[in-house]
Amino acid sequence: MIRRILGPVTSRSTYRRLVFLVLGGALSAPYVLFGAVVVPSVLPLSTDDLASAFLLGGIGALVVLAATSLLPPVRALELAAIRELLDDPVPEAASGPVSGRVRVRAGAMFVAHVLLGALVSLASLMLPAFLGLAFAAPFTGSFGAGTGGPFPVPRGWASAWLPAAFLLVTLLLFHAVAGAGALLTRAAVAWLGPSAAERIALLERRAGRLAERNRLARELHDSVGHALSVVSLQAGAARRTLRRDPDAAERALDAIGDSARAALDDLDHVLGLLREERAGRAPQAGLSELPALLSATRAAGVEVDSDVSTGAAAVAPVVSREAYRILQECLTNVLRHAGKVPVTLRVAEADGGLALTVRNPVDDGRGYGRAGGGSGLRGIAERVDVLGGRLRAGRQDGDWEVAVWLPSGVRGGE
Repeated sequence: MIRRILGPVTSRSTYRRLVFLVLGGALSAPYVLFGAVVVPSVLPLSTDDLASAFLLGGIGALVVLAATSLLPPVRALELAAIRELLDDPVPEAASGPVSGRVRVRAGAMFVAHVLLGALVSLASLMLPAFLGLAFAAPFTGSFGAGTGGPFPVPRGWASAWLPAAFLLVTLLLFHAVAGAGALLTRAAVAWLGPSAAERIALLERRAGRLAERNRLARELHDSVGHALSVVSLQAGAARRTLRRDPDAAERALDAIGDSARAALDDLDHVLGLLREERAGRAPQAGLSELPALLSATRAAGVEVDSDVSTGAAAVAPVVSREAYRILQECLTNVLRHAGKVPVTLRVAEADGGLALTVRNPVDDGRGYGRAGGGSGLRGIAERVDVLGGRLRAGRQDGDWEVAVWLPSGVRGGE
């Protein structure tokens, strides 16, 4: 109970909200001067008609306040104050050019900030003075000041209720500041936060960036993973043949260099995309680069029996690119999990699309399903799923087979 009563007094957020409200009170000063000085001096009002002057001055000040709240710098100032003093409840709020509707909502937030800030600032300025007078009243026998003079009060404990009452009012002021700050925070979320359509667009952009990052991760996994597998096997072959067959060792080292350069090219391409560099490397590899991939795999000591249909070149570029990466990942999996075993690779037209088949013997002791088997098949499944194709991977008559069907798409477009 005591924590609930004294919570606003000890909370840091209360003082941040107080600064935010006092800032609104400071911003209200020009409008108060406009309503109190400019409007009465322009309009033909009698000095005795104070009520009319007060009413018209207040209306004039509100009109000017509403008009200036629509200015772009005002919205930028309001957003900066909210982010610094109200713990940034609307981090998605755009700070650049906005539509008229968004500007009106930001103007409403500014008007609410200025009006509440003016009230809280006035109370926070007057209350300390009255609190001091209330504590002095039991000793002086008078309370108050001004043209009417102080009010006489009893001396001693008979007027001790007066400072107690103003202490209670001070405590209520802290609660009022906390409540007004919470109210303005909710108003900021409602008026400055993105609309439902804007949130959907923001989520779509985030999903697009995430999908692109996943695609780039697959590219690195496939290209660099294949190159490292080839390098590992060729390095072992070079070490074994260095003394007894220098020519074979030299060929292995050449294959290591070729694989490393290809991996570096792919790495530079992907890093360029991550940096949003438009100019740079050549387009990603497609089925036209499949002969070089097969040569590198054969150089690693793997016998590859390949049959590639001439119609494979007629598929869309995106299908060609994904088909190449799928075949590259299949060959990488062979090197990692099966070793130097014969591989049968087929690329043919089938059912209006492109059929890819990679088959190799597999040792039960080194099966693809071992623990820590990597994410190769998952990456293949993601590529197939994006293009709307079909995937089958598993044991077939003692061999491991990966069979993929991809729609051919339209030649020349993605």
